Amino acid sequence: MELFLKGDRCYTDKCALKRRNYPPGQHGQGRSKTSDYGVQLREKQKVKRLYGLLEKQFRSYFGRADRMKGVTGANLLSLLERRLDNVVYRLGFASSRAESRQLVRHGHFTLNGRKATIPSMQVKAGDLVELREKSRNVAAVSDALDAVVRRGVPQWLELERDAFKGTVKSLPVREDIVTPIQEQLIVELYSK
Repeated sequence: MELFLKGDRCYTDKCALKRRNYPPGQHGQGRSKTSDYGVQLREKQKVKRLYGLLEKQFRSYFGRADRMKGVTGANLLSLLERRLDNVVYRLGFASSRAESRQLVRHGHFTLNGRKATIPSMQVKAGDLVELREKSRNVAAVSDALDAVVRRGVPQWLELERDAFKGTVKSLPVREDIVTPIQEQLIVELYSK
């Protein structure tokens, strides 16, 4: 499945999945039936790679989502979407989540006027994410902002492109997350 991990390359014809949609090697095109556990595990691994998390971090997020009120799967996706590196990616300041993580780690962004260098920081409704004055001429950021038209900004975020800032209008709900994730499979996997 296309996870858009390579930034702009995923939107062109050079994407590996568009050229060859099967695993490499002599036996890549063979048919194999996957068990229920395999389907659940594949979904969990997909979400982990999509957001760039390690197993321990992902399990921690699942534990927090499980303790929250409401549907566990929707809570999990909301927590993952509210990470600072993901918000930077969604606002269009970076072309991939890995790039946004590095930009945050290197101190290019402020959260509510204070320098933020921790990619896993949780944003709240009303928070202001802004590109620092010194970083406004970074080539990667300007290229990503030019390409944000193709990807779009989610409804729960608001981008002021000329001012290099974005606002979290509200917390993301399940309907705002358009990535094809079946969070119920992850909940089933962890509830065994």
